[in-house]
Amino acid sequence: MPDQYSSSEPLFQSQTEELVCSSWQEFVQALIGLFLLVSALFMARYYAPPPSHDLQQKVQQLSEQVQRLQQQEAVPSAVLGHYRNSICYIFGVYQVAFPNRAPSVRVRVSGTGFVVAKNLLATNRHVAEPWYQDPETEALIEKGAVPSLEKLMAFFPGSPTPVEITPAELSGSEDLAVVRMADSAKTRSLAPLPLASGYSSPGDPVAVVGYPMGVLGMVAKSPTAVYDRLAYRHDDANAASELAALSLIRPSATYGHLGDVVGEKLIYDATTAHGGSGGPVFNSRGEVIGVNSAYIDGFSGGTLGISSEALRPLIQAATKGKPFVVQVSAISKK
Repeated sequence: MPDQYSSSEPLFQSQTEELVCSSWQEFVQALIGLFLLVSALFMARYYAPPPSHDLQQKVQQLSEQVQRLQQQEAVPSAVLGHYRNSICYIFGVYQVAFPNRAPSVRVRVSGTGFVVAKNLLATNRHVAEPWYQDPETEALIEKGAVPSLEKLMAFFPGSPTPVEITPAELSGSEDLAVVRMADSAKTRSLAPLPLASGYSSPGDPVAVVGYPMGVLGMVAKSPTAVYDRLAYRHDDANAASELAALSLIRPSATYGHLGDVVGEKLIYDATTAHGGSGGPVFNSRGEVIGVNSAYIDGFSGGTLGISSEALRPLIQAATKGKPFVVQVSAISKK
């Protein structure tokens, strides 16, 4: 038994020596590999060619695009912050009546306007002259009825009382109008919005500011106590007056892009609704490129506006106080 035990000892020692040698070789190989890796990184760091000019240009272009996107996203809040007080909610009532008879139609009007010169507002013609292109009214006029405005008022943010307005210049070819405000210290203090010079291009960003849904829209975003009190009012004039007294006449802004420009017509995807008609359409520089005029139900990209270039002659005529010759509409002829 002692001989068998002692004869196995050299075999165990030999196996141990082989294991140690193998581990040492692996360690040395790993160390050499690590050294080579560090050397390669060192060489790449100090001897690799600098980034190409094309790559630097691409990086710069991407940085500029990100900066433009950030600026564009800030457009709605920027224009509201600068021009909120010069963008008003317009409320009116008009009637259509046959001579010596009670009115056949009596309709309330909601829209938006914005200051373009001293005591002058721009809006849509169908807001300043609400029966414009209205089929129901046209049918009554053909039978001898006469349309007329009962009232037309502008409510401005921060002002507790409305301002009386009257149509000054109406376009015969576009849905545009300039209305005159009753002169006061308040109206004279309102800053005109800047009109863009030239036309915009498809793809340009736009922001639309106005009063979509009129009084209902403003009541919906009012504090709960105000909402509970005004939600079911049927007289928009009194509800608007109460909102004004509480400093809750507040326009809303939506953001989008121009889909197309066809002559004086702008097509964009910034959403709007009834009551937003006549609101300013801004470009990314905070300039007014158009007047919001209509939208197509069921098509998110079908909001329509009219270029501010078509607005300039109306403003000039109203500023000079001279009559502006227009092409008389079919309704006005009767």
